[in-house]
Amino acid sequence: MYIVTGGAGFIGSAVVWQLNRAGIDDILIVDSLGTSEKWKNLVNRRYLDYIHKSVFPEKLFKGDFDKVEAIVHMGACSATSETNADYLMENNFHYSRQLANYALSHNIRFINASSAATYGDGSHGFSDDQEGLSELAPLNMYGYSKHLFDLWAKRTGGLINLASLKFFNVFGPNEYHKGEMCSVVYKSFLQVKATGRIRLFKSYRQEYGPGDQMRDFVYVKDCARIVAWLLENPAVNGLYNVGTGRARTWNELSAAVFAAMGRPADIVYIDMPDNLRQSYQYFTEAAMHKLRAAGCPLEMTSLEAAVEDYIVNYLQQADPYL
Repeated sequence: MYIVTGGAGFIGSAVVWQLNRAGIDDILIVDSLGTSEKWKNLVNRRYLDYIHKSVFPEKLFKGDFDKVEAIVHMGACSATSETNADYLMENNFHYSRQLANYALSHNIRFINASSAATYGDGSHGFSDDQEGLSELAPLNMYGYSKHLFDLWAKRTGGLINLASLKFFNVFGPNEYHKGEMCSVVYKSFLQVKATGRIRLFKSYRQEYGPGDQMRDFVYVKDCARIVAWLLENPAVNGLYNVGTGRARTWNELSAAVFAAMGRPADIVYIDMPDNLRQSYQYFTEAAMHKLRAAGCPLEMTSLEAAVEDYIVNYLQQADPYL
């Protein structure tokens, strides 16, 4: 059996989609559905059961689940704007540590969702070499909570036997429940559909023009394929970036959205909220050589091809879900 925490969430449900494509459906979904429409991410999926995240650890530790092949831990609060530090400590760090300890002590494959937010302002680069972990300074509590897990895994030797994935700017189907944390691709699609325009933040650094801030945008399908490859290769462990290895501008992303929708480009630049200016990342780019050196053969989808697939085959369809 495969356990996917956050299995009804954005990346988690994409992992379940990828497993289903491989003919795997002996999957336990762990999540908290609440009153959101996250449940819709599960409608097209095949799985054994769903269990709430609050009762899952106790049942796991009691041995209620037989023959667990792997725990894919995608469950976390992913809001970079979350300010409740105690909640993030418990939900993103302590909960993750508990599950990792159990998996490691029972020889169960463990794959964890870390984040590019751990890199902070990027002044120390974006290398997933674990020797530089202690130098990183995340800009928000979300990034810090993810960083704490990686530090713990390194300190205890857990990184030798688990994989922790630093996801960069992920976009794609099944993100619709995330509200303000949805990708700019999805938000831009909605803006163009409603107004014909896309709004982007102005720049507050001289070296970047408006909309020229850069991100490593990675398609959620590629993220799911990498997780699946790691499940097939349990000897590949450690910290790994998950991005394309190529930073692109918001302007280029917007151009891809307009092209996929067959609409003329029309961008307006707006003021960035004060609360974001001090913690805003102007550049992210995943160093991907480590994953390739580990033998991963997967080629990442280009921004233009991914945006077109997302918009044409999902957002413009009656059923936009994986």
